Amino acid sequence: MKNVKLKRSRLETDVLIIGGGTAGCYAAIKLGAEKELRVLVAEKANIERSGCLAAGVNALNAYISNGHTPADYVEYARKDAEGIIRDDLMMTIAESVNEVTEDLERRGLVILKDESGNYVTRGWRNVKINGENIKPLLAKGVREQSNVTVLNHVNITDLKVTNGTVHGAWGFSVRNLTAYDIEARAVLIATGGAAGLYRPNNPGFSRHKMWYPPFNTGAGYAMGIRAGAEMTTLEHRFIALRCKDTIAPTGTIAQGGGAKQVNARGEIYETKYGLTTPQRIFGTVEENRKGNGPCYLDTRHITAEQQGDLYHAYLNMAPAQTLKWIESGKGPKEQPVEVEGTEPYVVGGHTASGFWVDTKRETTIHGLFAAGDVAGGAPQKYVTGALAEGEIAAEALAGYLAADKDKAARGGRREETPAWTAYEAYLSREPGNLTAEQLEEAMQKVMDEYAGGIHTDYRYNKSRLELADEKIKHLESLLPQLAADGPYGLLKIYELRERLTVAVPSLPTFSRAARRAGIRSARMPTIRNSRRRAAATSIRVGKTGPSIYIEGRWSKEVIMSIRIHEDRCIGCGRCTEACPGNLILLQDGPSGRKAKIREVRDCWGCTACMKECPVSAIGYFLGADLGGSGSTMTIHKEGHYYHWHIRKADQQEVTITINRENANQY
Repeated sequence: MKNVKLKRSRLETDVLIIGGGTAGCYAAIKLGAEKELRVLVAEKANIERSGCLAAGVNALNAYISNGHTPADYVEYARKDAEGIIRDDLMMTIAESVNEVTEDLERRGLVILKDESGNYVTRGWRNVKINGENIKPLLAKGVREQSNVTVLNHVNITDLKVTNGTVHGAWGFSVRNLTAYDIEARAVLIATGGAAGLYRPNNPGFSRHKMWYPPFNTGAGYAMGIRAGAEMTTLEHRFIALRCKDTIAPTGTIAQGGGAKQVNARGEIYETKYGLTTPQRIFGTVEENRKGNGPCYLDTRHITAEQQGDLYHAYLNMAPAQTLKWIESGKGPKEQPVEVEGTEPYVVGGHTASGFWVDTKRETTIHGLFAAGDVAGGAPQKYVTGALAEGEIAAEALAGYLAADKDKAARGGRREETPAWTAYEAYLSREPGNLTAEQLEEAMQKVMDEYAGGIHTDYRYNKSRLELADEKIKHLESLLPQLAADGPYGLLKIYELRERLTVAVPSLPTFSRAARRAGIRSARMPTIRNSRRRAAATSIRVGKTGPSIYIEGRWSKEVIMSIRIHEDRCIGCGRCTEACPGNLILLQDGPSGRKAKIREVRDCWGCTACMKECPVSAIGYFLGADLGGSGSTMTIHKEGHYYHWHIRKADQQEVTITINRENANQY
């Protein structure tokens, strides 16, 4: 048996922010004004491109315009969430979304405006943006704060709680053999929700082509549950209505393009079931169950110019959809867009799932705050709502610490069993028959078949849920058999542990386990869903200009979405920092130090690595299970322009140029 010992790194801070995503970064920016406070942000990837916004976004779905009020937004959220909402929390968000939107513009976010200088809206609560760089803008704001330190590539696993008060956390580096013991006077959890609990739409080669980041594994929820925090409505699942196969957002087409939901008979069915987000997904499921599928968004009425705008819009948030259209030779003007529901997620940015918090975002553990997707009670918060919660939590944290200025981080305290003993046990264990990947797939199979996944059209009953409870508990009992081959292997084990911890209390409350877990509940609709977001400039087809396709040797690893050009790669490492899943590493070889894909099938397809590569050495493609036919897409950067270049298998070439200073037109 190996005897792996980790290097111990002990840190002290006033505020520990766990998660450098939307809410975490914004909280750090706001705490930057409190110069007497030391702030530490711990992020398991790199804040530059981590989390939900790694791929970008093309609309802000929470902005109040056209004479509407915060109360109107609360009412919209209540209706869309079927009444599962806390008005007090939702109102604090609604009162702040416009302010944070304007702050984003001051920080460099491009927002479409009319001739009078007013934001161009999509409906009364959306503004059109070019949000490809929204996460780098937030990361820049964090780096500008002199009192904020960022700890990238460190995975936090457990909170340190004594007598009902938090005083730090444990974690480990995903890049080297270092364990972290962090003491803090207060802690903000701002991690993502939980994806990967259920079997995904594309369970094979393209298993990580999903709506929500596959690297968001419910870490914050799991830490709270294990520490004894009160949670709320984790059974409030979210199921998104998405473009089939690519799982690209549909709101850009439905809202921006005015496309109606139709069945295979050409009948408009959305008016039969309703237009709230749960009704849109429910109608699609029902039409398929009745034999009226497939179901579509009917885009055949759009103009050629509108089709071009859609190509641009999707490149800045879901490039797979644009590539699929071009690769097939049939754009949305010629062929309606088939839609389907995703696997269920637990995500407090769209449902009421998460920590039970007060209006200052403090949880039931003293000194522990929550914001963004892990804060419960406030559905339909979206990007600007997460920013608003980050700001609310930051102000509350400053007040909490100011009220007890003499309170130091509990530096002398040690838990009886430090978390690093578990880390070292996994790293020292010899591999057995079971792997984290096996157990993850087993968990997804159980949740899909017994807890209302795609397999059963999201339906479940008491008997199935009790079996799911039993089977998930059994899988949890197998965790001690797993072995980690280095820090990345340890990360995969802990991501599995997080999912398993969240899976049981996410079952509806008439299961035994959810009652035992002490979860606050609410009225539970059987089906949850959503629509989503929605860039801007020219398309060139054929060989009318010089080719910018890169000839030479591509990597032998055939991974979902990404291949690295071995001749072009200069080993700069920027892609390794951009990847939100820690999937790219630098490796020495015959031709020098080169980037290499770490894991087969684990790429999300966000293209963050391509956008950061200075030499266009990364290519993007679709697997055959998504309709791919062998085309490769690369990006050539030129000032404010991104030239997205596609070479098809028949050598035909298409170039789409996007001006990053122009906002989305949809």
